[in-house]
Amino acid sequence: MNRDPSYTESMNRLIDEFARLPGIGRRTAERLAFHVLKAQRDEAMALSKAIADVKTNVRHCSVCYNLTETDPCPICASEQRDDAKILVVEQPRDVISLEQTSVYDGTYHVLLGHLAPLEGVGPSDLTAGALIERVGQLAEAGRKVEVILGMNPNMEGDGTALYLADRLSGINGVTITRLARGLPVGTQLEYANKAVLSDAINSRQSLK
Repeated sequence: MNRDPSYTESMNRLIDEFARLPGIGRRTAERLAFHVLKAQRDEAMALSKAIADVKTNVRHCSVCYNLTETDPCPICASEQRDDAKILVVEQPRDVISLEQTSVYDGTYHVLLGHLAPLEGVGPSDLTAGALIERVGQLAEAGRKVEVILGMNPNMEGDGTALYLADRLSGINGVTITRLARGLPVGTQLEYANKAVLSDAINSRQSLK
């Protein structure tokens, strides 16, 4: 770190921590540090407590792996959701984007990433195994299961979708669909607007 000797040790450490955040350069980190310094003590400590609470209370749902403070998460626990309709996404932020459309009544499964062989990311690094087990249990219970593949429409997302479709195709009573290609190729779900996401959900295509 290129520390400024005119700052105190505590200020330099705070600037260093802010500079670690994505999209935050050294100058912005300095402005944030001075904002914290000038803020009322209660305001600054509230920020500190909010960070501590997030790290202490937020965890992954044991069913869908979305972020939650209760287990199972509110979506998985809801009796108004169809638990045999599972929309598979890469990251928790994708769930937020899709939920904002207010058109989907099923549940989710968050992979926590995508397959990237060149980066050493394989199926065991994702929650793919938990998804296969979850779908298998529903099918064994006589449920008609639909798995909607909602990975990002890029090379990694398509490769992940093909892998999951292959693994799920051997389970009887499972329909496999994917979000419609109204989503621009190469983009990410979190950047799509509500209208595009609504169309993608409602016009999903069968893969089996």
